[in-house]
Amino acid sequence: MATPPAQPGSSEGDEPDPRWSLANERTMLAYERTALGLLVAGFALAGSHTFTDTPAWVAAIGLPLIAMGALVGLEGRSRYLSADRAMRNGDPLHPPRAAGYIPWGIAAVGLVGLVLAALQLFLAD
Repeated sequence: MATPPAQPGSSEGDEPDPRWSLANERTMLAYERTALGLLVAGFALAGSHTFTDTPAWVAAIGLPLIAMGALVGLEGRSRYLSADRAMRNGDPLHPPRAAGYIPWGIAAVGLVGLVLAALQLFLAD
């Protein structure tokens, strides 16, 4: 009798408590929601220049948001598989890499936007 194909991360170690597996899945879905939010915001900003009279720098701020959204989406899957493997093998969970770059990335985009908006405000007079 053939064995069913293994799901990602399920081929090793002991089956974890379903509550922890479901919590891990919810965490991955939260990563994906965050990624989707960043992507939508980035696409909205990047496309705003062609539909409104916003300056090009507003549209340019959308580009790093799109990149961060893509990274967060990939990180969510990586984090899910890493946590699943750690739970099955009884290993400690490693801190998420996204916790290091998401806050700094958003702060950088916000700071650049603030500086550019202030420059436009003061130079427009």
